[in-house]
Amino acid sequence: MPNPNEDPEMTYIRVGAAVLLVVGAACAGSQQPPKAGSTAAAQQGGGGAMNTLTSQEQKDGWKLLFDGRTVTGWHGYKSQDMPKGWMVKDGALTKEHPTGDIMTSDQFANFEFSWDWKIAKAGNAGLFYRGTEEYEHVYWSAPEYQLLDDEFADDRHSRLTSAGSDYAVYPSPAGFVKPAGEWNTSRIVVSGAHVEHWLNGHKLLEYELWSPDWEAKVKSSKFVDWPNYGRARKGYLAFQGDHEGMLALRNIKIRELP
Repeated sequence: MPNPNEDPEMTYIRVGAAVLLVVGAACAGSQQPPKAGSTAAAQQGGGGAMNTLTSQEQKDGWKLLFDGRTVTGWHGYKSQDMPKGWMVKDGALTKEHPTGDIMTSDQFANFEFSWDWKIAKAGNAGLFYRGTEEYEHVYWSAPEYQLLDDEFADDRHSRLTSAGSDYAVYPSPAGFVKPAGEWNTSRIVVSGAHVEHWLNGHKLLEYELWSPDWEAKVKSSKFVDWPNYGRARKGYLAFQGDHEGMLALRNIKIRELP
């Protein structure tokens, strides 16, 4: 009931404010959360679509090597078929048990290569570059960017064989790899003799292939037994599959360099 002693102008202001509050509450209640996959949902989630390229990446010359649905563009080492055990699961190229190594259909010389990966507890795998098919195993010809669970895997005891290292040749610093089961983002730049290893936005190391330092390190490693190790100027990219445990890969993309 209105107050008979209240000033008419104050009554008008009070009633108007109440109406605004009711209308505002009704509008707020009618709002729906953004649909999954919408721009607003992606912004709220802090992420974007997997296995796609942004318009800027396309302009910069990046190319997807995995579409998130099929294994097109990949096959087994020295085989035209995909090794049993590799599958596409939840948008990731995945293996859960020991199986064969996989490699790209195309060969690359100079490039920037980026991929996301996660690995099981105590897991061990690797990315090989400029690989050839001249030997029984790809790692006899191709240098390796090590993928590892640095907390529990056997190879954790040496930085020469820990996550991000140039396996058994150049060590990586500790503290940049995420725990087993979490996604990491790696990048490798290969331009002529120059190579850089990156992990989760940090440059771990760089080296010069065929330099006196590289030659000395290879000579003192197990790779001395294979004279063409690291010699190819162009070759395949390959992922290791023969160790125990899960390895999942996504957002696999490359940008070729002059």
